[in-house]
Amino acid sequence: MRVRLDNIHKAFGHVQVVKGLDLEVADGEFLVLLGASGSGKTTALRMIAGLESVTSGRVLIGDRDVTDVLPKYRDVAMVFQSYALYPHMTVFANIAYPLTVRKTPKAEIEAQVKEVARQVQLDTLLDRFPKQLSGGQRQRVALARAMIRRPAAFLMDEPLSNLDAKLRGYMRAELKHMQHQLGITTIYVTHDQIEAMTLAHRVALLEKGVLQQLDTPANIYNRPANLFVAGFIGSPPMNFIDGSLSAGRFTAPDSDFGTLSTITRASVVAGVRPEDGRVTEPHAGKLTGTIYATELMGDHTLVTCRIGGATVTVKADKAFNRQDGAAIGVDFAESAVHLFDKATGERIN
Repeated sequence: MRVRLDNIHKAFGHVQVVKGLDLEVADGEFLVLLGASGSGKTTALRMIAGLESVTSGRVLIGDRDVTDVLPKYRDVAMVFQSYALYPHMTVFANIAYPLTVRKTPKAEIEAQVKEVARQVQLDTLLDRFPKQLSGGQRQRVALARAMIRRPAAFLMDEPLSNLDAKLRGYMRAELKHMQHQLGITTIYVTHDQIEAMTLAHRVALLEKGVLQQLDTPANIYNRPANLFVAGFIGSPPMNFIDGSLSAGRFTAPDSDFGTLSTITRASVVAGVRPEDGRVTEPHAGKLTGTIYATELMGDHTLVTCRIGGATVTVKADKAFNRQDGAAIGVDFAESAVHLFDKATGERIN
């Protein structure tokens, strides 16, 4: 089912938390609301669910305006970070609860619970209680309870944040597979860019209640709309160097290189992702500086350099081994350079 936010505002007293959010989620789409703490992403999700009132604007599910509709009549299923399971109920009873309150016939409940439990690999644990389950298993119970309703939309509020790193990776794959199989519109809130990039059909990146960019993960990564998006997406984050452009040529202290742009502008920021750079001998690349620190990450080494007044990080081979303070060059393709207006932060190429 399609979900649309039409110029949504939310204020708590004089504090504006969500500021004019326009968003349309297509039927069957997996959309991730991404942002740091305080960006307004969870508040936006809670307004869709009906758990927060809307200060102004409209929430539509399908063709129905649900702005003032109670949560239980919106036909959405929410999965919380804290699992929200009933501790005195078995896994079977927890999953079956939405059907039980609807007074669904027992035979139908049993068949549906077994099918959903099989999909999330809980079919051998139906007689256990939540306290007998691991964190990942509890989260799968919460997912199964949402799935069994077959709602118009799934709303997920950081459901994997309580899991360890290995289990998060496993559950990301499970979530993506389940959403693809079910084809149910899913809106997923997270502060974790890896979750956003790996799960989403599209990502909506918020900052201080304002939508910064809405696009596919690939486009947000390859063509960030502004400096905030460029710095938020990517680990390690994009390198930034302040300088100027003259007919597309970028100049700054210890930096002078061509770009794919042809414009002239007095104050710009050039951005290069660490994985797009490579270390060279001094003066053999586009940048020249000294090594500030090296970090072996296993399959690669992060090399942090001081170049003029900027700090630049490059991913090098795992065998890289040079002393801190050694002179170094950094090279990259002109096509790897992102350019932003320093005053507005907006992309200019």
